[in-house]
Amino acid sequence: MQTVVLDTNALLMPFEIRINLDLALRDLLGEARVVVPGPMVGELKHLDHRFAGAALALARKYEIIHTAASGDGAVIELALKTGGYVLTNDKELRRRLRKEGIPIIFLRSGTHLAIDTYLGE
Repeated sequence: MQTVVLDTNALLMPFEIRINLDLALRDLLGEARVVVPGPMVGELKHLDHRFAGAALALARKYEIIHTAASGDGAVIELALKTGGYVLTNDKELRRRLRKEGIPIIFLRSGTHLAIDTYLGE
């Protein structure tokens, strides 16, 4: 079973564009383990965004895993630790993930998730 690490951007997606992450990930990968780095919970608690509370509730639905790093570093750390994908649309994070050789899932068009097959810089 594949693991998918969610960043803050991914946790906000269902509320900003009305996508069911569980169904979209199941369509893409089949059954998957979805995890959230602990620092993303803290980030959502302090985020001034109209959907932050809903995204926080969503994050708590998944397995939350402590990381030594914070921010994007926490996402990368957890992806390397689990050998999983990262779901994000953050361009800078995607660049860093490619450099690390970590597979990326991103929002392609509308509510369609796709796997970024380009790895490297």
